[in-house]
Amino acid sequence: MPERTHLIDAFLSAAGWADAVRIMVAGDASNRRYERLTKDGGRSVILMDAPPEKGEDVQPFIDITAHLRNAGLSAPEIYARDTAHGFLLIEDLGDDLFARVMAADPSVEATLYDASVDVLVHLHGASIGGLAPYDADAMTPLAALAFDWYQRGTNGSVDTSGKAAFSTVFHAALAPLDASSPVLIQRDYHAENLIWLPDRQTYKRVGLLDYQDAMLGHPAYDLVSIAQDARRDVTPDIAKAMQDRYLSATGTDRAAFLTAYALLGVQRNMRILGVFARLSMAYGKPHYIDLIPRVWGHIQTNLAHPVLSDIAPLINAALPVPTPEILQKLKDQCATIPLR
Repeated sequence: MPERTHLIDAFLSAAGWADAVRIMVAGDASNRRYERLTKDGGRSVILMDAPPEKGEDVQPFIDITAHLRNAGLSAPEIYARDTAHGFLLIEDLGDDLFARVMAADPSVEATLYDASVDVLVHLHGASIGGLAPYDADAMTPLAALAFDWYQRGTNGSVDTSGKAAFSTVFHAALAPLDASSPVLIQRDYHAENLIWLPDRQTYKRVGLLDYQDAMLGHPAYDLVSIAQDARRDVTPDIAKAMQDRYLSATGTDRAAFLTAYALLGVQRNMRILGVFARLSMAYGKPHYIDLIPRVWGHIQTNLAHPVLSDIAPLINAALPVPTPEILQKLKDQCATIPLR
C-alpha cells in the first residue's frame, strides 16, 4: 500500500491536484476505490483507484465513457488518466444517487424512474459497435454461478448433473434472443449507480456510473436491471409503468419484449445470486447475503412466465429457498472458500 500511495501522489501531482483535500467516497463490489478531491474554493473531481494487480483495468471504463458521451449521455468527463497504474480523475457528478434521493423524497420516484427509461430509449437509438456480445453463450455460464456458489454454500457441493441440465435447457431458451438487434447494455443499471442531475435536460438528467462491464445485448436487459433492483424494492406498478414507457417510445412488440424480459430477469438474478454468495464466502463481504431474499423473489416472479415453464422445476429443485437458516449458513462460511 505505501508504494501505491506514492503512485497516487505522483499522479495527482502531475494532474495538478496534489494540494487537494481528499475524502473517501466509496468502494464497490470490485477492488475499485473512489475519493473526492476538493480545492480552489470548492471545485471537486473524483479519483478512481483501480489496482491492476488486483485484476482491475480502467481501459474499459474509458472506452465505454467515450461511447456514452458520444451518444450525448451524462457519463462523467475524464480529466486525467494513468492506465498503467489504474488511476483516473473524472467529473464529480455529485452525491444525489437515485436511491438516496428517493429515500429522502418518495414522491419523486416515478419521475426518476421515467428519466431512467428515457436514457435507455435514447441509448438504444444510438449506433454503437465494437463491444463483446452478451449472448446465450455468455449469459448461460453466468446464470449457472447460482449453482457454483449459492448451491455449493447451501448444500455443501455442486450438483454437476443438475447444473448441466439447467445450462442446456436455459441456453436453448436464451438463444432466440440472439437474433434481436443488440444495443449497449450497461449491465449494472440501477438506483445506486445513477445520479440525479435536475439542472440538466431530458435524458441528460441522469448521471451514469459503474458501466465499465458494458456489452452488446438485448434491449430488455438494462430495464430488467433497474426494475428488478437487488438493493431496493420497486413496486409492480412502477415496474409496469417503466415497461409501458419503453414500449410506447420504441414501438417494440409487447409480447416478445416481455418474454425476453422474463428470460433475462432469470439470467440476471441467477447470476447475482451466485455473485452475492461468492462475495461473502470468498471475499468476506457477508452483507450481500442480506440482499438474497429480494433476488430470489425476482427469480420467482420471472419463473411464472410461460416461457420458463421447463426451467422453473430445474431451478426450484436444485436451489433452496433462502430461509433465515439458509442465509445464516452462508454467512457462517464467510471468507472460508477460496476462488478456484
